[in-house]
Amino acid sequence: MSPDFVNGASGAGPDRSCQSILQPGTPAPAFSLHATPDQTVSLEDFRGRPLILAFYPADWSPVCGDQMALYNQVLSEFRRYGAEIVGISVDGVWCHTAFATARNLHFPLLSDFEPKGAVSRSFGAYREGEGVSERALFVLDGDGTIRWSYLSPVGVNPGADGILEALESLRSSSGAGVTVGAAS
Repeated sequence: MSPDFVNGASGAGPDRSCQSILQPGTPAPAFSLHATPDQTVSLEDFRGRPLILAFYPADWSPVCGDQMALYNQVLSEFRRYGAEIVGISVDGVWCHTAFATARNLHFPLLSDFEPKGAVSRSFGAYREGEGVSERALFVLDGDGTIRWSYLSPVGVNPGADGILEALESLRSSSGAGVTVGAAS
């Protein structure tokens, strides 16, 4: 299957070797992760609607906090496209709970804690040297196919513009070959 959207970053960097995140046109790997100690969320829960996966290194870091706060602020814009968003990092559920409460977040943070980074690895979004998730974004269509992906430098908040452009293209193209620029 040919990709609908173009990745906004090369995926290469000084700590990356040749590893890169999954590209548009790829079916997203299935996952089921804890959102709370007794609640799991799976990819299948979002079947039929667009999903934004926001992998990030760690709760409580300044860039991650700003990134998740921004997504919380534009949550109504994401939902205007019928999309949901989840944040994913290797932090535990109790850390996520405290972070989400402190930041007043209204979307789930999923714990890729055990086995550590397994879902991040399956998306090519794991930093082996540091043992954390990359700062990687994916927009999936309602069938669970990646339609846009972006790898941001770990210390840079990728913003929401690229996500919104990908959602707009997804809606207006209904799967036709459309190119989306890099996140800004």
